Amino acid sequence: MLYYIIDHLDRAYNIPGFGLIHYITFRAAGAAVTALIIAFWLGPKIIARLKERQIGEAAKLEAPKTHLTKAGTPTMGGLIVLASVLVPTLLWANVANAYVLLILFVTISLGAVGFFDDYLKVVKKKPKGLIGRYKLVGQVAVGLIVGSIIFFFPSWIDPDLWKLNTSTTVPFFKGMEFDFGRMYIPVVIFVIAATSNAVNLTDGLDGLAIGIVGIVGLTLAVISYISGNALLSEYLTIPFIRGNGELAVYCAALFGGALGFLWFNAYPAQVFMGDTGSLALGGAIGALCVLIKKELLLPTLGGVFLAETLSVIIQRMYFKYTKRKYGEGRRVFRMAPLHHHFEMMGWPEPKIVMRFYIVAVVLMIVSLATFKVR
Repeated sequence: MLYYIIDHLDRAYNIPGFGLIHYITFRAAGAAVTALIIAFWLGPKIIARLKERQIGEAAKLEAPKTHLTKAGTPTMGGLIVLASVLVPTLLWANVANAYVLLILFVTISLGAVGFFDDYLKVVKKKPKGLIGRYKLVGQVAVGLIVGSIIFFFPSWIDPDLWKLNTSTTVPFFKGMEFDFGRMYIPVVIFVIAATSNAVNLTDGLDGLAIGIVGIVGLTLAVISYISGNALLSEYLTIPFIRGNGELAVYCAALFGGALGFLWFNAYPAQVFMGDTGSLALGGAIGALCVLIKKELLLPTLGGVFLAETLSVIIQRMYFKYTKRKYGEGRRVFRMAPLHHHFEMMGWPEPKIVMRFYIVAVVLMIVSLATFKVR
């Protein structure tokens, strides 16, 4: 781990320049660049290995017919993203920090769930992969562990965390916090599971999910740095959370890894992320919002993911309702999730992705603006 090596050399020999390792901004930049380099180096190797083993995406009958040409494209590319996020975090972050340990736990655990799902689908040729309820059990278990640690053992994370361990800040309102109380653990479970599935639903067009994950990751890097900085948090009237700034290193690695993977996942995609990446990254975003006490900001920051999820829920509920009432099911959208609706309207895939990016950037600006509006 570079952080400990350079820190030791700086303290022992006072080498000029090595003191930079104590600045989170420097280490975050190092993590982002390292993640980008790992993605560029590892990407072609993993793609070649996936092609060699014929680990490709099966044709999705529930998607528009234009997606039939994508059958056979290598999947499980989430391994590229996970390596690009985890390795730089281990190198540049203080891994003794409890927040870092928790976010690494969430990423690795949900990455394992997604990997098993992809393995069953593309290697064992089971079309549905891991049964939905088993996948949900994995997500709930991860949320339960994270929520329980924060609820029952806040002092392990930070001696002062017990003051706000079940609370969250309210966007737009100065000095206002909402306490979930005894409902805190179920809320954490819901946030992590819902965000994990939301990113998974969004991962349906080349470059769509990973690009938005990168935008959200960059935003969370800024927010976590502010939360862990006593002066900035006081100025913006949000709770100061000691040690929270270390999450900025992870978020920067997430941003760099997302950019690196986008190089290969942009239209036309050379590789798909698969559940290996989407479940892990989605769960990580949810967990980050929990750890920095910004759960109520998630609907704004992750507005694209929310819209994609709601489109599926609305479509299914309306279809069931109309089938029960009229004898035949009707639809609100031409196809769900929402990105498929626009495809069915005739929008080219790259245009949909770019416009969703624009919406995500606008939501990022709004999310950051909530701090000053307070």
